[in-house]
Amino acid sequence: MIAIIDYGMGNLRSVQKGFQQVGHEAEVTSDSKAILDASHVVLPGVGAFPDCMRNLESFGLVDTIHKAIESGRPFLGICLGLQLLFEEGEEFGVHPGLGILKGRVVRFPTVVADNAESLYKIPHMGWNRVHIKKHAPHLADVKDGDYFYFVHSYYVSPADPEVAATTTDYGIDFVSSVWKDNVFATQFHPEKSQGLGLGILKRFGELR
Repeated sequence: MIAIIDYGMGNLRSVQKGFQQVGHEAEVTSDSKAILDASHVVLPGVGAFPDCMRNLESFGLVDTIHKAIESGRPFLGICLGLQLLFEEGEEFGVHPGLGILKGRVVRFPTVVADNAESLYKIPHMGWNRVHIKKHAPHLADVKDGDYFYFVHSYYVSPADPEVAATTTDYGIDFVSSVWKDNVFATQFHPEKSQGLGLGILKRFGELR
């Protein structure tokens, strides 16, 4: 069973439907026991970083997430679920994250430094390419330069560049997915990225 963590925010049903489309049973739950009994755990997220952290704390799920990751079971973060894994985010002030990975979550610049006339709309929304840095098993069907769907105004800046699985260019090169041990997390939305994105969900569900 794949547990999709429900903390009152996020695109939970679309993620659940994505797993169901590729033949994996997934349950949306805020129950710590169900999450820790699951074979795979997913942390989705849509919204503001501090609000999501506040909800995780109020639902009593911060310790649950740490225990799930420490257990070694496959763990997937999606969009804000990637950002929350880091030490802190700068949205609406500086706020602590889960601290699973070292680094910060920062806002996109609106102007590219070497070309003041090149304006980039914030949020970064729509289809964009990923460039593979590490061949995570989740990306087995993905080729360098394939397109995925993004919606975000902030991006992760890992302290350790070795955790980057893919990068993407949006005026700057930013880390668009990370992979470390049993944790894989994407800034893009696999559940909204058609066949390639669903392939990532399928591969994740097959991990043991």
